[in-house]
Amino acid sequence: MPSPLPPRAVFAMDPVHLPLLFPPPLLARLKKAADLDPSLVVRDFADPASAAALSEAKVLITGWGCPHLDADALAVAPGLRAVLHAAGSVRSLVGEALWQRGITVSSAVTGNALPVAEYTLAMILLAGKDAFTHRERFRTTHAYPTHAETAATGNVGRRVGVIGASRVGRRLLELLRPFDFAVLLHDPYVSPAEAAELGAELLPLEDLLRHSDIVSLHAPDIPETYRMLDGARLALIRDGGVLINTSRGALVDPEALTGELVSGRLHAVLDVTEPEPLPAGSPLYHLPNVFLTPHIAGSLGNELERLGRIVVEELERLVAGLPPAHQVRHADLVRVA
Repeated sequence: MPSPLPPRAVFAMDPVHLPLLFPPPLLARLKKAADLDPSLVVRDFADPASAAALSEAKVLITGWGCPHLDADALAVAPGLRAVLHAAGSVRSLVGEALWQRGITVSSAVTGNALPVAEYTLAMILLAGKDAFTHRERFRTTHAYPTHAETAATGNVGRRVGVIGASRVGRRLLELLRPFDFAVLLHDPYVSPAEAAELGAELLPLEDLLRHSDIVSLHAPDIPETYRMLDGARLALIRDGGVLINTSRGALVDPEALTGELVSGRLHAVLDVTEPEPLPAGSPLYHLPNVFLTPHIAGSLGNELERLGRIVVEELERLVAGLPPAHQVRHADLVRVA
């Protein structure tokens, strides 16, 4: 009995990402598992040049730059059975029509969580050593700090508050285990027993803010978390405390945060902001107590290959008749990114 033909798969993303997501060894695995033309990368579902391939497609391999998968997009791919996303959240990618058709969705968000957690760990360790303040001072004074200036510096017993036991949050909690931190956690979907298993003490949000030296945001960007750190809650963080945001800028009131940082009361490590990027005149670009980066915590450069590998493995599972290992379900989107 002849083997079934491999499913037709089509790339849909900004082609600039393709070589890093799928270097030759991974591309070879993709081509073995599916009928795939690597030279065809869809940027517009209405493009006549893509129509023939999309009409036969069973699988879409998507990434950053993929058009929104709404009813019009799906109309040109009537046989579509699966969307394998070589990036993080599918919230802005997938429309209601796709869920109504029962199309399987998988995301490499787990792979993207690792570099964010690693970046956050690095920032926590540097913040605990007050590295950013010492760097700024050393650049101008060329003088070593006195014992009095370093008396409160160090990571032994530092209280780290993690907001959100998301994929990134859980990976960060795992990475924090070897260090001498006191780890606090706030997440409305986690029980005290589960928090203890994750190596943290579960607290209400306000208590976490009051008792943390460093606060790190890992909650999803959903309506319930919009501006969750408003002026009143930011004011609960102790003087000299550090806020790290590698999640989304919308979780923090930008005016209240700017006020706290301009006053010098708080320090911040901000990989995301609102708006993004900040306007050219924002004082946050120049404040010595702000470490500002251009949304680099997620997968970049050679880290993209990890996302591609997850997609390849998902495709191989589907072809073998197995369920995806990283499936995204519609019901989950109410509380995940």
